[in-house]
Amino acid sequence: MMMNDLKRILLKLSGEALAGDKDFGFDEATCLKVAEQVKQITDKGTQVAIVIGGGNFWRGRNSSKIIERTKSDQIGMLGTVMNCIYVSEIFRTLGMQTEVYTPFMCGAFTKLFSKDAAVADLNAGKVVFFAGGTGHPYFSTDTGTTLRAIEIEADAILLAKAVDGVYDSDPATNPNAVRFDELTHMEVVEKDLKVMDLTAATLCKDNHIIIHVFAIAEEGNVVKAIAGEKIGTIIK
Repeated sequence: MMMNDLKRILLKLSGEALAGDKDFGFDEATCLKVAEQVKQITDKGTQVAIVIGGGNFWRGRNSSKIIERTKSDQIGMLGTVMNCIYVSEIFRTLGMQTEVYTPFMCGAFTKLFSKDAAVADLNAGKVVFFAGGTGHPYFSTDTGTTLRAIEIEADAILLAKAVDGVYDSDPATNPNAVRFDELTHMEVVEKDLKVMDLTAATLCKDNHIIIHVFAIAEEGNVVKAIAGEKIGTIIK
């Protein structure tokens, strides 16, 4: 499948990227730019589901040296719930209909995840948010993203990050880092390129899911990725 033939996509947004220059919490202008681009996409008939990381609030694996990992991960899951509720409301201000699903009960704040219900919402033109990861500790939002993409039979995962693609080393610490334009799933796994955790990368490989990695901060990149423009890195 070509990138410009996508009918249903799962957009993974970096929590840190949504914080903009603040490094914590939300940058409303950044969230609005994402919402405006998603509206352009949905207005043309593409179905959009969204997962948001929690790094703008808490990262379970490295946010505390004294809190037990299971509890730390649970705090991180709740951070993603806050992110999805906030961003879904930003989307609503632009006239889009949204639903937020979680793999655990959150009172009246969210709906309990059901594949059938989520797909029905997508078919009805709603933007669907998947918060709370897998609902279990020791699994990242990358794994939650991949799992939900498989379940809803998404055509591709779009990874909107703070960096503009996949590099052979960390561009923040290595000025000579080289960006890849295209990669295979096997190369990602074998080279341990840190696009996503190994569990998620293996799931994508086994289920033949296209991944497009690009920078969220660059103007119009979400629309460009859907249109098949050669930005960032494509993994297939």
